[in-house]
Amino acid sequence: MKSWITIALLAGLLGGAVSLPVVAQNSTFETRVKEIEALSRAKNLARQAAETENGGLSQYRAELSMHGFAAKSPFVDQGDHWIFTFKGNVPGVIEPSIESEVRVDKADFQTTVLYNGAIRSQR
Repeated sequence: MKSWITIALLAGLLGGAVSLPVVAQNSTFETRVKEIEALSRAKNLARQAAETENGGLSQYRAELSMHGFAAKSPFVDQGDHWIFTFKGNVPGVIEPSIESEVRVDKADFQTTVLYNGAIRSQR
């Protein structure tokens, strides 16, 4: 109720010229939420593809960045797909020895393991 009173007062002070772009803000917000949800799904699918490729969770664990916030995961946005490049190892071993590079298509979330093997030198 107070917010409507504030808006009414502002409208009166400004001669009725108060414009609130609520629809545009909600649209932008909703679009961003959908983008984050899609990236999160893609990150999880990329990690799961590497887990499968390496014998399952009893044999392999991806680095922590693949379990946290999607925006902080090691990915590159290529327009129509993402490329996730990350490391992992046998559960309980701290130093990673396996590098995985997984492509996730944005249209259908199809995954393709592009590389899975020894850690490559930094490119």
